[in-house]
Amino acid sequence: MAGTDTDTDTASGPPKDASPAAGEPRDEQALAGLEAGLDALDAVRVRRTPLRETLVRKVLPPVTAVALVLVVWQVLVWAEVAPDYKLPAPSAVAEEVRAAWLQGTLLDYIWTSVSRGLLGFLLALAIGTPLGLLVARIGFVRAALGPILSGLQSLPSVAWVPPAVIWLGLNDSMMYAVILLGAVPSIANGLVAGIDQIPPLYLRAGRTLGATGVRGARYIVMPAALPGYLAGLKQGWAFSWRSLMAAEIIASSPDLGIGLGQLLENGRNNSSMSQVFLAIFLILIVGIAVDLLVFSPLERWVLRGRGLLVTR
Repeated sequence: MAGTDTDTDTASGPPKDASPAAGEPRDEQALAGLEAGLDALDAVRVRRTPLRETLVRKVLPPVTAVALVLVVWQVLVWAEVAPDYKLPAPSAVAEEVRAAWLQGTLLDYIWTSVSRGLLGFLLALAIGTPLGLLVARIGFVRAALGPILSGLQSLPSVAWVPPAVIWLGLNDSMMYAVILLGAVPSIANGLVAGIDQIPPLYLRAGRTLGATGVRGARYIVMPAALPGYLAGLKQGWAFSWRSLMAAEIIASSPDLGIGLGQLLENGRNNSSMSQVFLAIFLILIVGIAVDLLVFSPLERWVLRGRGLLVTR
């Protein structure tokens, strides 16, 4: 009888207090699935883009746009919307490129301007970075210099050329002074904007860990402000290049050599629109090349490090 009761109890199912234990594996599986889903949302898929995809997405669109501009340009020439001395044919500009290359002056034009622009930008970087840190971190300095930097940034760079010529003369120092006055405010203001966007929690955590002063600026402030700082660097280079072109157009001297700005001015003096177009295209190509080869990789690196560059 006792055996019959025991069998009946066993067949009726597990005791009530055993049901939570039986449900634990299901709960653990559900929790593990939820964590895996959240991890999948946070994960950034990083993969190397195939060369063919890079060419299609990055190279083909600008090449197509340039080809379209050339076609429209040639159609306007055929339609004779303007005389030849005002609107030269693309073939005339190509002939200018060929002539400059055969004479060995094409690369000299480019290098004269690029070397000045890069050196001036590096000097502006060395001055604008600590200046931006001081303005962003010290209230009195911000109150005193912040409005001045904003005003200098809005001032056209060409306005600095006449006083720079009077102060320094027709030499490379004048060129670098104009570049600095045009680029330093942009770099400093970009860094200030990046620092202002740092979450206060980062700064408090850094101070708690002992990162103050120079260590805090190096390990906390600068890495956290990197996106805004990089935007300021891009704008600073643009101002450097524009300032240099303005200086080369206005100030000319045999001691300065012939850069792209001077080449543009020579084309105007000679009433040679093909030479003017050549100078414009070279200035544009240098600006695009610096952006594609320097700033675009830096920007992708920063975004990828912060998980903002997701490959779809």
